[in-house]
Amino acid sequence: QVQLVESGGGSVQPGGSLRLSCAASGNTDSNYGMTWFRQAPGKEREAVAFIDRDGRTTYADSLKDRFTISKGNAKNTVYLQMSSLKPEDTAMYYCAARLSYFPQHLWTRANIYSYWGQGTQVTVSS
Repeated sequence: QVQLVESGGGSVQPGGSLRLSCAASGNTDSNYGMTWFRQAPGKEREAVAFIDRDGRTTYADSLKDRFTISKGNAKNTVYLQMSSLKPEDTAMYYCAARLSYFPQHLWTRANIYSYWGQGTQVTVSS
């Protein structure tokens, strides 16, 4: 079992930055990879960025120039650094984890992740 808790969301003006955190507890040694998703009202959940246990990363093409996923020193925290934020980045941001290996090209599929946090709201508005 893995428990995930997101934090760091808030309100920011366009062009601003935020860093989201996802703290994992429980069986984190077996954690294969973690992904940030986001969901805006009325829209489907969207995969943002993925990081595996070795630190390899993958991003949604439309976001890779502005968002960076990384691990903390303790390796049980994953961050999402977001810069040059736009109103269309407004969404609930979730982190998700999977314990077992999966082919990296499947990282955007929400249904392969067994564990989810409750989400943290990001609002970008002037």
